[in-house]
Amino acid sequence: MKNFRMSRALCTLLAVAALGAGVAGCVPLVLGGAAIGGMMAVDRRTAGTQVEDEGIELRAINRINADYGERVHINVISYNRQVLLTGEVPTAEVRQAVERSVVGVGNVLSVVNDLAVQPLSSLSHRSTDTFITGKVRASLVDAKDISAGPFKVVTERNVVYLMGLVTEREASRAASIARGVDGVRKVVRTFEILTEDQLIRLTTPQLAPVSIDATMPPPLQQMPPPQQVQPQIQPLSTSPQPQQHLQPQPLAPLAPLPLSPQHTH
Repeated sequence: MKNFRMSRALCTLLAVAALGAGVAGCVPLVLGGAAIGGMMAVDRRTAGTQVEDEGIELRAINRINADYGERVHINVISYNRQVLLTGEVPTAEVRQAVERSVVGVGNVLSVVNDLAVQPLSSLSHRSTDTFITGKVRASLVDAKDISAGPFKVVTERNVVYLMGLVTEREASRAASIARGVDGVRKVVRTFEILTEDQLIRLTTPQLAPVSIDATMPPPLQQMPPPQQVQPQIQPLSTSPQPQQHLQPQPLAPLAPLPLSPQHTH
């Protein structure tokens, strides 16, 4: 039991340390990855969607920061292109204007606008929210009947927001766990619900299809077996061949040699 408590306490401390950067500075806007709990290794989003979510958060924060600066405190969290807005703004008009600005950054499917029209929260209150997020994350890790990886946890003014691609069973179990954490005032579910069959297809590795490169030479065609040629042997004749007799040919007569004249002295 002692080891179990130490393990849980260690998880909580690590989560708070990782999330503390989101509240330690004076930046009025909090990027989704700095104020939430999540595990990239078992994220059910595709790698491309994760990159796109980061881009949505950055573009939205740049717009809001350019328009309002330190007049607002807004958390922007994008998960599977669904954007959650939490924090505080001065007026209802600013609340609606921020939502329109986020929708206009591109590739945003929907926006959950839970901005409160009230004075900005204090640094100590934000630290408390971060600590609650760490405790909820640790409780999800401790649970034996659920995986903590697919969940994102965000806390604002003691309200816990849960995001992720999960089944109804996982969503209900995670919400129940979050409600049991000390300091949690309310739990808001912003899940995308999957069926059990969709979850199986999503988490089962798919084999890559095998394709043949068009530049590869065509496969060799099987050659027919060589035909056996029967040698044709002609039998030797055993009958005697007639002997050929050579006839002597008469020689032409020799012509007499001419006699040279004799000279007398």
